[in-house]
Amino acid sequence: MAKYPNSRGKFQNRNRGPKGLRRNDRIRATEVRVIGPEGTNLGVMSPRKALELAKKVGLDLIEVSPSARPPVCRILDFGKFLYEESKKAKDTKQATTKLKEIKFRVSIDQHDFETKLRRAEGFLDHGNKVKLTLQFRGRENEHRELGYERVKLAAKELEGVASADSEPRLVGRQVTQILSPLPSGKRVLKFNAPDHELEDHDDADDADDDLENDDGSEELKP
Repeated sequence: MAKYPNSRGKFQNRNRGPKGLRRNDRIRATEVRVIGPEGTNLGVMSPRKALELAKKVGLDLIEVSPSARPPVCRILDFGKFLYEESKKAKDTKQATTKLKEIKFRVSIDQHDFETKLRRAEGFLDHGNKVKLTLQFRGRENEHRELGYERVKLAAKELEGVASADSEPRLVGRQVTQILSPLPSGKRVLKFNAPDHELEDHDDADDADDDLENDDGSEELKP
């Protein structure tokens, strides 16, 4: 019985792997550094000898670092190796958090406000941070407290899926606040269905929200 009973044992049709990944008798280097099943450095040897060691325990010889000198090979079960690599890639992708921006105005109507909240909630539910941006226009600058209240309301509406990194702050003519997603097991959706799809693009100002120059004139967006 093989030392590793959960391995597949046989080598028939097991040399075909992902593009660029060599294993077993497809390894072409004249010598390789071999890492054993338990992570032990077994030293430098010929691929033929390394493959014999792998066969003795019913596992594969996988070239994991072809650019090293000499190339590094590991003795592992190939199926388990693919699973672990896939899991690492998934974890790395989840760890790479994107910052999405949701823009709105003080005078936004309730329907449009809820549409913005639904998009923000969707971003957060997919693990992205969200930057809430409220831009003042014209006389709105005289009542900036309304902007703060609107941003705080948006953050409160999204507290089922996010927590605020800090209090809202004024940057130029804008009030901004960053929200971070809660752990997936603690999220409670309010504006989206559980199986909703991600709208993977940043927000834009409404068509009637023109950008205003410092001199008070308005510049239409292209």
